[in-house]
Amino acid sequence: MSCKSTKVAPSVDFDHSCSDSVEYLTLNFGPFETVHRWRRLPPCDEFVGARRSKHTVVAYRDAIYVFGGDNGKNMLNDLLRFDVKDCSWCRAFTTGTPPAPRYHHSAVVYGSSMFVFGGYTGDIYSNSNLKNKNDLFEYKFATGQWTEWKVDGSLPVARSAHGATVYSDKLWIFAGYDGNARLNDMWTISLQDREHACWEEIDQSGEIPPSCCNFPVAVCRDKMFVFSGQSGAKITNNLFQFEFKGHMWTRIPTEHLLRGSPPPPQRRYGHTMVAFDRHLYVFGGAADNTLPNELHCYDVDSQSWEVIHPSLDSEMPSGRLFHAAAVIQDAMYIFGGTVDNNVRSGEMYRFQFSCYPKCTLHEDYGKLFENRQFCDVEFILGEREERVLGHIAIVTARCQWLRKKILQAWDRQRQKAKQESSEESDEGAAGGPRDIPAGSRPSGTQPLLEVAIREAEAQPFEVLMQFLYTDKIQYPRRGHVQDVLLIMDVYKLALSFKLSRLEQLCVQYIEASVDLQNVLSVCENANKLQLDQLKEHCLNFVVKESHFNQVIMTKEFEHLSTPLIVEIVRRKQQPPPRIYSDQPVDIGTSLVQDMKAYLEGGGLEFCDIILLLDGHPRPAHKAILAARSSYFEAMFRSFMPEDGQVNISIGEMVPSKQAFESMLRYIYYGDVNMPPEDSLYLFAAPYYYGFSNNRLQAYCKQNLEMNVTVENVLQILEAADKTQALDMKKHCLHIIVHQFIKVSKLPNLRSLSQLLLLDIIESLATHISDKQCAEMGSDI
Repeated sequence: MSCKSTKVAPSVDFDHSCSDSVEYLTLNFGPFETVHRWRRLPPCDEFVGARRSKHTVVAYRDAIYVFGGDNGKNMLNDLLRFDVKDCSWCRAFTTGTPPAPRYHHSAVVYGSSMFVFGGYTGDIYSNSNLKNKNDLFEYKFATGQWTEWKVDGSLPVARSAHGATVYSDKLWIFAGYDGNARLNDMWTISLQDREHACWEEIDQSGEIPPSCCNFPVAVCRDKMFVFSGQSGAKITNNLFQFEFKGHMWTRIPTEHLLRGSPPPPQRRYGHTMVAFDRHLYVFGGAADNTLPNELHCYDVDSQSWEVIHPSLDSEMPSGRLFHAAAVIQDAMYIFGGTVDNNVRSGEMYRFQFSCYPKCTLHEDYGKLFENRQFCDVEFILGEREERVLGHIAIVTARCQWLRKKILQAWDRQRQKAKQESSEESDEGAAGGPRDIPAGSRPSGTQPLLEVAIREAEAQPFEVLMQFLYTDKIQYPRRGHVQDVLLIMDVYKLALSFKLSRLEQLCVQYIEASVDLQNVLSVCENANKLQLDQLKEHCLNFVVKESHFNQVIMTKEFEHLSTPLIVEIVRRKQQPPPRIYSDQPVDIGTSLVQDMKAYLEGGGLEFCDIILLLDGHPRPAHKAILAARSSYFEAMFRSFMPEDGQVNISIGEMVPSKQAFESMLRYIYYGDVNMPPEDSLYLFAAPYYYGFSNNRLQAYCKQNLEMNVTVENVLQILEAADKTQALDMKKHCLHIIVHQFIKVSKLPNLRSLSQLLLLDIIESLATHISDKQCAEMGSDI
């Protein structure tokens, strides 16, 4: 749904003990905020605290606490408090001895305390006593008491510009700058017992990030994430994740993202990153001598980046670095930082997250393929005639080449049945698939349709099928030649089957996986399969100055075919001129686009079930309905009607035709755009039909909260009456009586039922005060 009109809907939890009847529907209208809206809050007054950067902020209950930083002249150690409900600033109450003035320290919240570690201290104005620290201070929010933790044993090296977080009752410190060099060590200390606390260095493994500083860390899904930062010549825009349980680092690949999909943010330092729900949000920082102000969002589940487009009424913060950010409930707060011309900021901004459950379309279709339920086609592959099961509906929606193969097999099957029938009887036989839709057949009477594909082997074909159902293929294991060669076979199939999107995925996977160990194997295989683009990539990789000597000294080079050796030597001596093409890359169609076209008529001839809405037939596809709804899955598995027809209702209520079409759009391709009156019919659909989560319900609630207007209030009143949504009916009547002059001119008023007109008259009578009645009486 477009963020321009989207609003936050309070999360709606399922209570499966409730009756399916929608008479229990309550909407609880309340205050709401525009999703993805930036709002400028009152800035910090200079009398309360100086403008600053390189400080920290933490969130505790309904307040933001700001500590330390520098104001351009001096380091600071004051503690400021911003109340997010009152939008007011004050100095926080403190007793005891606070940490020395500092910047580039870290601050975290554990229990009812804030812990401050390390940072850079001294007098920057006179350039004296400047040094990094490794001290640890606790601030108790309840009493305002500052105390320093004196810890025995080994300590982390003093540092600043490091990362810090809390997980499993421990403070975790990573990397930073010690005054001479950047670090990438990790230390932890338990915050539960001050008396017995000691620092412990963590033995890290895996793809450990390079030594770095001025980077943020955030914890999401029980993992810690690190993005970009200052790493000398190695500075990149890599995202790394750290698993606390196994102390294992992994670099998260982005090479699998299609060209044309949003790339990761450019490399940067001095930025912020916070976690909310399943997302990481990256803002600001210095990126190659610019100060960008886009907000980038990373989805941990789908491993994909996007740029968040702010709502139209946003008050956007300017680009900045060395600011700080924290999350309270469903909003992010950003304070301070260095803006243009090295000016320190005292601004506070609020960004409203969206908290809708994720779309499970790809996962639902993926499970359908894995479970092999309701399969109606069997592909017979290669010379060995290996078999792979599938679903005609998904395959024909996604691949025109396979669609033709299925139609040809279907024609052969019907011709064979016709021939057998004519031999047994003189009666006529059924027509071809274009004459009689599959939905007109009683379900379960047809055997699996067999489709022979001689040019495909089972393993790459399985990967291709995985893509058809999910729009993804599994990323190859790092450095495994066999995995890369398998994806090359998939690429060959993608070219044959004219699947542009899969072609692009394969090319990017393979190019990202080519390294010194496998480049010759990949190059030879590309040559054999006549995959010119990949062969070209490998040749260019080999002749690079930093690669060439290492590659030609390997055993694999000795066994390379003579023509390929000649080609490599010539390429090294005389590289071909680079050809730049302005032609946009065809990234093909997505799962959502294909399923949309399929519902809108592209899949009509493959329908195998009839949905009856108030007696009106609507052809549909069993596999798609079963993949997305546990209600349909159970029905088709155990209670399949003999005539292949299913009556549609939501509990006791039959939805309108328009609302039913909205539900089908949600089932087929995850669409949540609909008129508000449809939302009222479909609010209870996730309960009744057993969708994977309550995403549809959350959108319905938001749609109703924001879009009940004078123009549509009568349609929504009718829907509310029909669905027995009493609070919505009351809400509509409230609008009608307060805007009655406008509502009275609507043509729909005349078509309301007598009972609803009586409800409106009764509401008007209640609304008109005794004084107004007296005034009206005096006019008579």
